[in-house]
Amino acid sequence: MDASLEKIADPMLAEMGKNLKEAMKMLEDSQRRTEEENGKKLISGDIPGPLQGRIQNIGEQGHMALLGHSLGAYISTLDKEKLRKLTTRILSDTTLWLCRIFRYENGCAYFHEEEREGLAKICRLAIHSRYEDFVVDGFNVLYNKKPVIYLSAAARPGLGQYLCNQLGLPFPCLCRVPCNTMFGSQHQMDVAFLEKLIKDDIERGRLPLLLVANAGTAAVGHTDKIGRLKELCEQYGIWLHVEGVNLATLALGYVSSSVLAAAKCDSMTMTPGPWLGLPAVPAVTLYKHDDPALTLVAGLTSNKPTDKLRALPLWLSLQYLGLDGIVERIKHACQLSQRLQESLKKVNYIKILVEDELSSPVVVFRFFQELPGSDPVFKAVPVPNMTPSAVGRERHSCDALNRWLGEQLKQLVPASGLTVMDLETEGTCLRFSPLMTAAVLGTRGEDVDQLVACIESKLPVLCCTLQLREEFKQEVEATAGLLYVDDPNWPGIGVVRYEHANDDKSSLKSDPEGEKIHAGLLKKLNELESDLTFKIGPEYKSMKSCLYVGMASDDVDAAELVETIAATAREIEENSRLLENMTEVVRKGIQEAQVELQKANEERLLEEGVLRQIPVVGSVLNWFSPVQALQKGRTFNLTAGSLESTEPIYVYKAQGAGVTPPPTPSGSRTKQRLPGQKPFKRSLRGSDALSETSSVSHIEDLEKVERLSGGPEQITLEASSTEGHPGAPSPQHADQTEAFQKGVPHPEDDHPQMGKPRSRDLRLTQPVNSHL
Repeated sequence: MDASLEKIADPMLAEMGKNLKEAMKMLEDSQRRTEEENGKKLISGDIPGPLQGRIQNIGEQGHMALLGHSLGAYISTLDKEKLRKLTTRILSDTTLWLCRIFRYENGCAYFHEEEREGLAKICRLAIHSRYEDFVVDGFNVLYNKKPVIYLSAAARPGLGQYLCNQLGLPFPCLCRVPCNTMFGSQHQMDVAFLEKLIKDDIERGRLPLLLVANAGTAAVGHTDKIGRLKELCEQYGIWLHVEGVNLATLALGYVSSSVLAAAKCDSMTMTPGPWLGLPAVPAVTLYKHDDPALTLVAGLTSNKPTDKLRALPLWLSLQYLGLDGIVERIKHACQLSQRLQESLKKVNYIKILVEDELSSPVVVFRFFQELPGSDPVFKAVPVPNMTPSAVGRERHSCDALNRWLGEQLKQLVPASGLTVMDLETEGTCLRFSPLMTAAVLGTRGEDVDQLVACIESKLPVLCCTLQLREEFKQEVEATAGLLYVDDPNWPGIGVVRYEHANDDKSSLKSDPEGEKIHAGLLKKLNELESDLTFKIGPEYKSMKSCLYVGMASDDVDAAELVETIAATAREIEENSRLLENMTEVVRKGIQEAQVELQKANEERLLEEGVLRQIPVVGSVLNWFSPVQALQKGRTFNLTAGSLESTEPIYVYKAQGAGVTPPPTPSGSRTKQRLPGQKPFKRSLRGSDALSETSSVSHIEDLEKVERLSGGPEQITLEASSTEGHPGAPSPQHADQTEAFQKGVPHPEDDHPQMGKPRSRDLRLTQPVNSHL
């Protein structure tokens, strides 16, 4: 505890700090035990359940910041005189230290929780300073001469709207200043255009009030030409406010001239909490103004002691760290960014956006591979070999790949604090800002080296995938039955949808039949054990199912891949349609066969006569004069869908010879591969010894359905033949059931001259009322 605090405040403050330190130690010990137990939950009576396993080790400097909040609650209960002296000392000390550390001489400080709140108070101060009658007449004075607040196009999103809401100003009071388009950085404010805007506003009877400049833009960390902007503001009497992460470098020994000029501005907002790794520490707005009454009216100062206690956590933390500790943390963050920037310059296909600002603690980069005929900066300018739509697809492809790269790097190197962001001109980029994350995450130089190594390891996958996307699209568009789906958020080779026969192309609703086909397609492709990953999901602009092809780690034969997808999907559709129609076809065939079998039985009765139908007489007559009845039946050929007689079958068996049926033709969708070679490899393209035919015959489809479903090649339906009285059937028919029997040979087929029966013949020996 600081000696001055012990003299001014009650000695119980020291006891409060000791108790808080013990409480923090208890929380950290519980966290350490949790990690040692491999993630097992430890139920402790000292820590509430929701906090168990969630306490983060914040270090000693974090303890001091939390101690400040606890002390603030206790100090607010002191008597008024002690409270006034203590809060005044805390506020003045913190203000003096911050002004000296960040080279802002003779400044005042306003501490606030919301980072944008300080700028809103500064705008109020500027309005009161420029409009002398504002306190009396209010917004009537603004109506006659409207104020104008100038913001850079690279300012943080939503800042202008926040200011208008806080100040009660209409949106026309905001003026968006564009960034450079011809010379300089595309993220720096265009000073010449700003001057033109100021002159135009003056001619229209408006009052240029305030300019917000950036010392490190929120996106890429670029610094405006603050020195030139300061001269322009002094010329037209405009208040200059500066904000940005690069203001932290003012504490270093060497500061760039553009950032050093910020020390001469009228006000600036800083966030020392993230810079120094201090939790729950307020933001600070430093400003220069000589009229205490106006600052009180604007809300920058307060007579309430409790408002001054906002600086207490920062007051304790700055004393704990000391000047050397503060400078060391900021210097370490800048060294990390420079280390990453120098390493990325040696990596191919990585574009750095902040190369000109070596002193910037922010590194923004993206994966970029210039394809033949493409525009290096992705501008919609006609080029000889690429249309604007192709340029847009290439831009979207790189954006999706950079998003994938960012997610991979965040998982592999979480201590890097890497973030993914979208820029209007460059597209999706990755940002490394150690000043905002290193102190909290504990980022080290080894983490930066690991980050670079991970980037290099992902480049082959990114390059292969980007090169294959356009080829994959062309192959899909040239293949019948496939539709290429342009999904800008998918980082893989591409997205394709199979259009089946009943597909309603105009509908955006889900398609159950298409989902079934794509699910089967996914299963078939995964069984190939290729290096590619596949998944199914709804289309980007509708609810129809699609096949998503993932990243490619090696050279892939896009033609073979698309050919396999189309042939497999077509096969699944045909098999599915065949299975659906088989039930109805078989039912109609059985009904037709039953009618013919019944007719054949009636004819047999007429041929044998009535006497053979009498129970006793028929048996005697059959014994003296047996009837040589031929086995009559019907064969239902599933392939032809027709009902045929069984006589040719028995003739073929009796003769023991016949025409050998031709072998089933087989189609091949994929090339023959060498042992150990994965599917879809381009290395064997053009080999004459390998077949690349993709046609699949209808007979092959039927046989595959038959193997999967166990279905028959043909169904043989035979008329019942009895040797004797109908009431006493022969033993050879006694065990037959009135149903289809698969693979069971007919008893007469056991005759040595009849040959081996076909195991897939299904016979119906008696008429049945079958239904499927």
